Amino acid sequence: MASLLKGVGFITGAASGIGKATAQCFARHGVRRLALGDLNIKALGDTATELKNTYPWLEILPLELNAASEESVEESISATVKNLGRIDYAVNNAGIAGAAWKSAESDLAGWQKTLDVNLTGVWLCSRAEIRAMLKQDPLEPDNPRLNRGVIVNVASMYGVIGTNASVGNVSYTATKHGVVGMTKADAVAYCRQGIRINVMCPGYVATPLLQNAGPGMQGEIESTPVNRLASMEEIGDSIVYMASPLSSFMYGAAMVVDGGYTIQ
Repeated sequence: MASLLKGVGFITGAASGIGKATAQCFARHGVRRLALGDLNIKALGDTATELKNTYPWLEILPLELNAASEESVEESISATVKNLGRIDYAVNNAGIAGAAWKSAESDLAGWQKTLDVNLTGVWLCSRAEIRAMLKQDPLEPDNPRLNRGVIVNVASMYGVIGTNASVGNVSYTATKHGVVGMTKADAVAYCRQGIRINVMCPGYVATPLLQNAGPGMQGEIESTPVNRLASMEEIGDSIVYMASPLSSFMYGAAMVVDGGYTIQ
């Protein structure tokens, strides 16, 4: 089977969950050089070892990355370009659940922390990636389906709907809507310069983040029409599609992969 992906991948929040699954899917579908960023450097090392054991030919660059730190983000992007040559596929996945509070119960510190990671962090990464991609040529200049670079921001289905009253996580919902809006703005701004930017909006996924969520989430999960959680691999494969030439005419799209939750 022909490889869907050619070139260099860069993934944040890669030590576990959707980020780790996406790294595995990228390697399976053709990426041979991969930069992986996460704040948990020990878990990231375990992920890198696991990937290397499965794909011995894969060149991996582990990066201790704090997505909410401008300095850390800039250093990680610079290290990736220096060591791997370029960035063809960037996945901005780092995020936190934040406190499950409604506005009247929230405090400014909790609100700000969620914004710093989920919105500002994604923007810092995307900005640095765009700057790097603008300096590089397309992989195949004569092939309009292969861009100068592709960015997939990871939001949530709560980037297109509001959370249920039983969940009430206002800061999380606000940040995910912000990521969707930011993606649309950047997609228009850079599409004619050969950079394709879209946003993945997963529903409930069997990740460590969700498993640590409060008991109020159980009813929400059970209300998904397909009556199950998505596997992390299903989301990773969807991100592969968004990064690959199979979606070459997709710009600024919020791709919802939620088992039918938002259409009921």
